[in-house]
Amino acid sequence: MRGQRLERFVAFWTLVFIRIVTGLAGEGRSVWKKDPHFSPVSDTQIFLYDTFPKDFLWGAGTGAFQVEGSWGKDGKGSSIWDHFIHSEFRDADSTDASSDSYTLLDKDLSALEFLGVTFYQFSISWSRLFPTGVVAAPNEKGLRYYNTLIDSLLYRNIEPVVTLYHWDLPLMLQEKYGGWKNESVIDIFNDYATFCFQTFGERVKYWITIHNPYLIAWHGYGTGIHAPGERGKITTVYSVGHNLIKAHAKVWHNYRKRFQPYQKGMMSIVLGSHWIEPNKSEDALDISKCQQSMERVLGWFAKPIHGDGDYPEELKNEFLFLPRFTEGEKNYIKGTADFFAFSFGPNNFKPPNTLPKMGQNLSLDLREVLNWIQLEYNSPRILIAENGWFTDSHVKADDTTAIYMMKNFINKVLQAVKYDNIDVFGYTAWSLLDGFEWQHAHNIRRGLFYVDFQSEKKERIPKSSALYYKQIIQDNGFYPKESTPSLQAQFSCDFSWGITESVLKAESMASSPQFCDPSLYLWNVTGDGLLHKVKGVKLKTRPAQCTDFVSIKKQLDLLEKMKVSHYRFALDWSLILPNGDLSVVNRQVLRYYRCVVSEVLKLNVQSMVTLYYPTHAYLGLPGPLLQTGGWLNRSTAYAFQDYAALCFQELGDLVKLWITINEPNRLGDIYNRSSNDTYQAAHNLLIAHAMAWKIYDEQYRSFQHGKVSLSLHSDWAEPANPYSESHSKAANRFLQFEIGWFADPIFKTGDYPAAMREYIDFKARKGLSRSSLPSFTSEEKQLIEGAADFYALNHFTTRFVIHEPQNGSQYEFDRDIQFLQDITCLSSPSRLAVVPWGLRKVLRWIRKNYGDIDIYITANGIDDQSLDNDELRNYYLGKYVQEILKAYYLDKVKIKGYYAFKLTEEKSKPRFGFFTSDSKGKPSIKFYNNLISNNGFPADHSACGPSNQEKQCSFCLFVSQKKPLIFFACCLFSTLILLLTIIVFHKRKRRKRFKAKSIWGICVSF
Repeated sequence: MRGQRLERFVAFWTLVFIRIVTGLAGEGRSVWKKDPHFSPVSDTQIFLYDTFPKDFLWGAGTGAFQVEGSWGKDGKGSSIWDHFIHSEFRDADSTDASSDSYTLLDKDLSALEFLGVTFYQFSISWSRLFPTGVVAAPNEKGLRYYNTLIDSLLYRNIEPVVTLYHWDLPLMLQEKYGGWKNESVIDIFNDYATFCFQTFGERVKYWITIHNPYLIAWHGYGTGIHAPGERGKITTVYSVGHNLIKAHAKVWHNYRKRFQPYQKGMMSIVLGSHWIEPNKSEDALDISKCQQSMERVLGWFAKPIHGDGDYPEELKNEFLFLPRFTEGEKNYIKGTADFFAFSFGPNNFKPPNTLPKMGQNLSLDLREVLNWIQLEYNSPRILIAENGWFTDSHVKADDTTAIYMMKNFINKVLQAVKYDNIDVFGYTAWSLLDGFEWQHAHNIRRGLFYVDFQSEKKERIPKSSALYYKQIIQDNGFYPKESTPSLQAQFSCDFSWGITESVLKAESMASSPQFCDPSLYLWNVTGDGLLHKVKGVKLKTRPAQCTDFVSIKKQLDLLEKMKVSHYRFALDWSLILPNGDLSVVNRQVLRYYRCVVSEVLKLNVQSMVTLYYPTHAYLGLPGPLLQTGGWLNRSTAYAFQDYAALCFQELGDLVKLWITINEPNRLGDIYNRSSNDTYQAAHNLLIAHAMAWKIYDEQYRSFQHGKVSLSLHSDWAEPANPYSESHSKAANRFLQFEIGWFADPIFKTGDYPAAMREYIDFKARKGLSRSSLPSFTSEEKQLIEGAADFYALNHFTTRFVIHEPQNGSQYEFDRDIQFLQDITCLSSPSRLAVVPWGLRKVLRWIRKNYGDIDIYITANGIDDQSLDNDELRNYYLGKYVQEILKAYYLDKVKIKGYYAFKLTEEKSKPRFGFFTSDSKGKPSIKFYNNLISNNGFPADHSACGPSNQEKQCSFCLFVSQKKPLIFFACCLFSTLILLLTIIVFHKRKRRKRFKAKSIWGICVSF
């Protein structure tokens, strides 16, 4: 008994060890069990800039029926697809168009050479070699074509990867035998394969028996959307699948026994699948459903061939009618693949209602499915035998979305190779050419090369995706777009580190009035729990103090934790001047804002004050100005001038940096009734800013010594398609319409960008819009030009821009652009792409266009859902500040300060804040503290030590912050001294009395 127990114990732990080290089949479900401490910014999750192994294979693929054409030419027999399209497709004649690869082979070879691929995966048309499907004397012209193709590939050092069957079964085999429903076809297929091995085997080292048998069985004999178009019983579907597996196994054994020993080739079967994610990753039932979904599609064929020779248990239990393999067949079938050939493309996801989703979510995460394959089938070598996506039929060479799909797919493969140690040895982009796309006919395109099917020459025109794929092949992976390494350096010692807040809502009266009210109160006299004033009693009070405002105390506490040198916040115009003019001035609100500035100064923090901070939800104009048209009325600009002058007068002695208007280039979202409304509002905003700047320049600068500008939303624009000239023009047009619209008049010419005006006029002349930019008078140009002391920008992301012609009189339509979301970019919950190098580019663009001016980054940040571990914000801050340092250090951009956005988040809005709405701090505070204390990214130690004045100020700061404690300590110390004095005095008095008594006693005794 002991011996048996010991054996079991050893066997158990041996099994555990093997599972840990190598993994065993059937462990796929662990892919969905996510780490609760998963980091969105982990190096293993974000886009990977790296290369594939040196011997990695790059290829392109096609299917014979899709691209060869010449379906009734040179003795070719009919296939089930020839019959299917002419009987089932309404416009059968249109399906006869093709890429005509059979007659235009040289053009295909040139396309392959252009890409620089190492292999070409193509299929042999069974009915082109043997018109009836039965092996007899081959069709000589068909045989000559495939011999020429293989020889031409080898001549160009391109390895042929040959598929024996890609869905085009000879029609006679369908009509005579019922196609793959009949086991007789297995032997006929083996005969056909034998001929191919005998004829081409010396030159072919990679063979595929059948391409995606799941689709053959499911759609050919189940849904009927593929040839032969049978809508049979579910039992027929699984019977066909059963025969396909046995056909593959027979051909594999045939090759292994008779040809592989001297031809030295390898063979597999292409298995295709979707991928699926659970609704809840922590829900075991959802995970089980995902596992079932994968087993019903991929596992149906993969487990017999790559596993134990039998169907998944779940499938057998669910479908009792499932055909059964004998023990001999299981042993014969298992292991009949020299590598795992995997297909992951749109055909595996469409139509979605035919997939066993089990109530879970479809996903395009290629890395995850590769991990599932590795765990489920014991780490096989994998060839991505089909991958790519599709575009609509009207898309020609500019297939921008295909670039991003390819970028995402290939990078997922790279991550799987580098991080997950998955043995992927090759990748097949699908497909080389536009062709016939099965049930979609020519309504979609999947080619790397565009083909006009109706043209005579049918030239292969490289699409953007072909150019992109060519670059990937040349690089053998991905090189970073911005290759400048991280800097170890610091900003100047007077660099401003700030934090931005939006509008501060002023308190109309002090929140802590207890020191200002002279009355005496008694509490709970009548048992009601209330305070009752004692009549006729007045107490001495102290003067009102700024810290009586509770909200100011709270801000000071938050700012002290941020350790910034500057604080940017906005005033509320409508509270200060409720009537919009100087007839009513709310002095209490002005006092509140002055208190904010003065108290912040005591923390040694300077204020950057924004006069006007409109948002989508709150335009921020006084009510009377709104009623008269707001910024569509020129009088609002004059009202703003008066408001600005009042603020300069009341706060200017304490404020050295002013922002007149925050993001006026985004007010078009509000004044959007027509483009002309948008442009008129912008026109008045520019004049309002310029008049405010002039007032300060003429009346206050000489003794207040401050600086004034406006903050522009300045996201960078990158052409979505780097190979498209129209996208490059669109990106530049976006910058002109978004930034140049306000920056050109102020920092350059006094007028709108010429490119913007010309484009709007061009569209108007074409009758595409009725838009028109207003004109400045010569006096207005003189007023506006140079009306800023620095450039202030708010930057959050980079936009990927597409040229998209649009008609209509709207600001958005005038630009003729659309935005594309790069799915490979790290993004925030609000879909802000994290593209750090975009900030450096926009800073260089500003310097190039507007000269060597001082620049303040007045808002930069990202939303992060996490409250207790905002790693995304840390990552964002570190990467973006690094790019700012490069612009400062390498590009010589005069960056004077950086303000992180923002201090506190707002309820029910994206979480941009370092503090929650209830003032709870987040970990990113410490990260930003370190950036500030290091003044960048120093190599060893800080070059900026605190000056004597700063040290003195630090002492002053300590005193000002600890006044109550110091006062209490002084009182305590004074009381202690007084108490000690009294004690000493009494002791001395007692001693004198004692001496006197002693002397008197002596005298009496004498």
